[in-house]
Amino acid sequence: MSTSPEVQARLDEYWSGRAPEYDAYQQRPERAALDRAEWGAAFSAALPPAPADVLDVGTGSGYVAFLLASLGHRVTATDHAEGMLSIARTRAEDLRRRGELAPTIVAGDAVAPDFPEASFDAITSRYLLWTLREPDAALQDWRRLLRPGGVLIAVDSTWFPDGIDPAATDGAHGDDEGAFARAYHSGVRAALPLAEARSIDAAADRVRAAGFRDVTVTPLEAIHALDLEHGVAPGHEVQMQYLVRGRA
Repeated sequence: MSTSPEVQARLDEYWSGRAPEYDAYQQRPERAALDRAEWGAAFSAALPPAPADVLDVGTGSGYVAFLLASLGHRVTATDHAEGMLSIARTRAEDLRRRGELAPTIVAGDAVAPDFPEASFDAITSRYLLWTLREPDAALQDWRRLLRPGGVLIAVDSTWFPDGIDPAATDGAHGDDEGAFARAYHSGVRAALPLAEARSIDAAADRVRAAGFRDVTVTPLEAIHALDLEHGVAPGHEVQMQYLVRGRA
């Protein structure tokens, strides 16, 4: 498997199948309020003042997009996995019926979002870079979509610094036996340069190479503390997450 459409189709199939469980974990009640407070603080510190025009790429079921909309930003959110989009659209419709702010949810490829140049004040992503094909092309396109002085905010970690071992991941992510290993087999991993990065610096270096300025890497200590207290998703270990920020 070497072509981008084939790689993306495999990833879309996996994450669509994972969508209900993934979303339920994001909304887990025992730490929902704590998560909203800490993630809200982390993003607010990095974003321009509200209201800003924000594009959330690889939004999944929309956790970051809904959070930013609740903070007063004008948010557009895209994803390529229909299972994730379905959950996000339903939630957005429910909020609008109640007269609350909600992001605009659209299908789209994170590598090449289909928007005019200089459309946004900020572009955000969370847990996307590690599973993003063609990150260099994506980052250059994201910079094109930002207005002068606009910011990129990418949250991620080094989830598999010792490599993805298909045998070790069989059934470990709470999904069907072997689903993760089938989705992230060697051909797919070869198309994802950051999937097995050993340091967050690998992501930050690509952000710099794409032409972003003033690139910083901030460890999310408060999120790490919550993970230590409440635990993390099945098949994962507690690891420091980082916020990578750069200016167009």
